[in-house]
Amino acid sequence: MSRKPRLKGRAARLARLFPARPRQAARTPFVLLVVLLLGGGLIGLLVLNSALSEGSFKMDDLQKDTKSLTDEEQALQRDIDSYSAPDALQRRARELGMVPGGDPAFLDPNGTVKGVPSAAAPRSPAAVRPPEALATLPAFPSAGTATAADASPTAGTTVPEPAATAPGVSPTAATPTTPGR
Repeated sequence: MSRKPRLKGRAARLARLFPARPRQAARTPFVLLVVLLLGGGLIGLLVLNSALSEGSFKMDDLQKDTKSLTDEEQALQRDIDSYSAPDALQRRARELGMVPGGDPAFLDPNGTVKGVPSAAAPRSPAAVRPPEALATLPAFPSAGTATAADASPTAGTTVPEPAATAPGVSPTAATPTTPGR
């Protein structure tokens, strides 16, 4: 066996600064630290991936809801457009018993009347009415009963038919022409 020589003086003082034998660093705390960091990172990635998947599912559901609501909005807009078309409005007004108005007259700020007003054409009692309108309006008298309106001088008068109408268009749908316009 070899012996180490004893150092004296300055060499002995310097030798005391360095450990006599090399110590091994404790490996257990370092290994535990690395394992904990890796495990924590993996768990963090798992939580992040789960949150992203949940958000993706929610986004998918919201996109489906948006698509169905957009389709419903477009269907409702088509219904509104079809109900507000001029021919549909005219047909619906005829069904409700409305008639086109006569010539209007306008009142100036100074009180003078411009134009010659005319009355609207009388409506015929045989006009077709929808069920909701029949519930709110009084019923027409039957042919065998007489009312005060039948005794009026205009009860027996008829409205003249227009000379020519388009095929498929009822005579009441024709609008009167206004002279001078």
